[in-house]
Amino acid sequence: MKRDIDSNAIAVVERLTHAGYEAYLVGGAIRDLLMKQTPKDFDIATNATPQQIKKLFRQARIIGRRFKLVHIPFQRDIIEVSTFRSHEPINTNIQTNDRGMLIEDNVYGTLEQDAWRRDFTANSLYYQVETGAIIDFTQGFRDIQQKRMCIIGEPNTRYHEDPVRMLRAVRFCAKLNFTIAPDTAAPINNLNHLLTHVSGSRLFDEMIKLYQSGHAYKVQKLLDQYGLFEQLFPMNAVLPKHYPMQVFLDLALESTDIRVKARKPVNPAFLFAVILWFPMQVRAKMLQKSGIDPMPAFDQAYSQVISEQNKIIMIPKRHAQVIRDIWYLQTQFAKRSSSKVYHLYQHPRFRAAYDFFVLRALAHEESLDLAKWWTTFQEVDEQTQTQMIADVTPEKKK
Repeated sequence: MKRDIDSNAIAVVERLTHAGYEAYLVGGAIRDLLMKQTPKDFDIATNATPQQIKKLFRQARIIGRRFKLVHIPFQRDIIEVSTFRSHEPINTNIQTNDRGMLIEDNVYGTLEQDAWRRDFTANSLYYQVETGAIIDFTQGFRDIQQKRMCIIGEPNTRYHEDPVRMLRAVRFCAKLNFTIAPDTAAPINNLNHLLTHVSGSRLFDEMIKLYQSGHAYKVQKLLDQYGLFEQLFPMNAVLPKHYPMQVFLDLALESTDIRVKARKPVNPAFLFAVILWFPMQVRAKMLQKSGIDPMPAFDQAYSQVISEQNKIIMIPKRHAQVIRDIWYLQTQFAKRSSSKVYHLYQHPRFRAAYDFFVLRALAHEESLDLAKWWTTFQEVDEQTQTQMIADVTPEKKK
């Protein structure tokens, strides 16, 4: 196992142990190695405090508010180090708000206490670099063998402490092809509303992890199964039945999974554009019915939908602008005069807008023939492009 571990992570563990501290590789990396998967990153747990760690590693920086962590950079690699946490709820340094959510958790403890403070048993394994031993207090090894995701502790309490654990359970199950243990799954449908109390910026980060995991299609089925999607995107929950939302979203998620597995870039804005497309359409039509012209109605609908979604998931402005461009360009694909075709074709968001248009066509929400025309247009030479435009452009009367 040791030969599959990042050399920088081993170097950090060895420096901590040589300085007299306990230090172990911990969490998802150990789980992934046991499952013959390549870990995305390597985390370390130690009894050294953040300040003590920083003294050993000059380049390290302390981050976090709820629980302080230390990031140690190695060129493009970052090793994350956490101090053992206590699970004693009577300690006054564990602070919760009136909903039971943890807001500060800088309570240091022992290795065993740290294991019981982690979220799922499969993530609570510790690897001792020097001896090669795996330390397991929570039967995580058993649950990995049985492909079962079990929360540590009483599920209701743990979800109240941090509702994002519901999303993490979904992500791990989709990624690892696990099932959620019955007692871990049971409270989710009753507690999914707690997600609306999590910070919008944190939820945005979690959605990126979910949808860019390479298993977004499976993720979506689990989000729907446990009522999590409707809490995250309430405007979609009230869409009229005739909108092909599910087909459109499934096509986009399958395409995203293919891109992730092929190591191609995925723009987060694209998926949010897909998810919020029909809510925007509904809003724009309502505004037009009230007497507002199409373009002002589109602008208002865009602003209103993004503003409402930001109450739950905070979409950064740079992504919101990309969403607007993708949506606006959908109105331009049917306009195939020479000037308009080349203006659209040269737009910096053309490729994303084209991909979006193709998905709409496949979902039978737009013309498949028009989508094919634009596909062919990109594949032929300039002379053929000119002829294609001429063939669809009606001659002007003299």
